[in-house]
Amino acid sequence: MPKRAVREHRVRRVASASIESREKGSAMKLYITPGSAYARMARVVVHEKDLTRRVEVVVARTRLPDSPCYAINPSGRVPYLVRDDGIGMEESAVICAYPDAVDASPRLAIPLAADPWEARRLEALARSMLDGLAVWTREILRPKAEQSPAVIGHEGARSARLVDHWKQLAEHPLMTGSLQMLHITLACALGLEERIPEFRWRAGHPRLDRWYAAISARPSFVETRPPAAVQAAR
Repeated sequence: MPKRAVREHRVRRVASASIESREKGSAMKLYITPGSAYARMARVVVHEKDLTRRVEVVVARTRLPDSPCYAINPSGRVPYLVRDDGIGMEESAVICAYPDAVDASPRLAIPLAADPWEARRLEALARSMLDGLAVWTREILRPKAEQSPAVIGHEGARSARLVDHWKQLAEHPLMTGSLQMLHITLACALGLEERIPEFRWRAGHPRLDRWYAAISARPSFVETRPPAAVQAAR
């Protein structure tokens, strides 16, 4: 069987299992923290795929010695998806792919007409910026005396370089057209301006600003907007 046919068969099998579970009355559960950009990616996919009635969003208490979420996900990381067959899934890329494929009509993955390696390259670049900003966010959540100026400075400089790079890519052909994971990843990274007071990327980047303004106006992004800026712990 050709590779593409195998993939399509697997998608149909997953969809069939999910439909059977739904008919039994079960639902998926997505464990999140409101400020997590990775969890926001998963929540955006749930909204875009019109699965809000099938996916219960549960706010998890993480980084606590007695957190009840450890009984559900031993790593304690979010997002974490418990499928409607009771199986748990970790890692945002995997979690985002599952609800996209659950109806057997995935539409947020790499467009069929696109160069797959170019699409992967750009998505990885967006993920790189998101990863660095997540480190920055976690660092400024620490008590002031425990924060590392070196880490904060490093991630701030990294984000500035990457934003400058994305300025050149804002009009790349893959940045237009129907929504895909590249767009969701980059927009969730840029949206961390809500969480990091010093992450002010808009000045000098009008094309990227316009691109973000359009995507952040989508209902899926409006509904999943992160909480206000992180306040440094004392």
